[in-house]
Amino acid sequence: MSKVAVVYWSGTGNTEIMASAVAEGIREAGGEAEMVSVSGFSADTINGYDAIAWGCPAMGDEVLEESEFQPVWDDCKGKLGSKKIALFGSYGWGDGQWMRDWEKECRDLGLNLASDFVMANDSPDDAAREACIALGKALA
Repeated sequence: MSKVAVVYWSGTGNTEIMASAVAEGIREAGGEAEMVSVSGFSADTINGYDAIAWGCPAMGDEVLEESEFQPVWDDCKGKLGSKKIALFGSYGWGDGQWMRDWEKECRDLGLNLASDFVMANDSPDDAAREACIALGKALA
């Protein structure tokens, strides 16, 4: 059974809803899911997981949340190695450029993306929720 961290930051609750659906998919696929607020995660905890789902909404000018999420991501990204990861998050404006930029960064770093990213405009609808479940299954 794979152990998967679902690491997220959520300001309005939308990304947390997505994180719950990712965890549901992990469990449906027989994996062990642990939801972790980004403030409770660090590079020191990476090796305790077989895979990691990263969830962050778009902030400001379509960037990752800068005070809590970005510093943890910056500390962890170079230590992920070949570990499977996946990206998800919500946005309320723009067109999702923050997610495309984040995915490009991961690809440029040679990270092992297990699935296409999942985005939701505001609160995740049924299609976004199902995509999050599928993302979790891809990680498990």
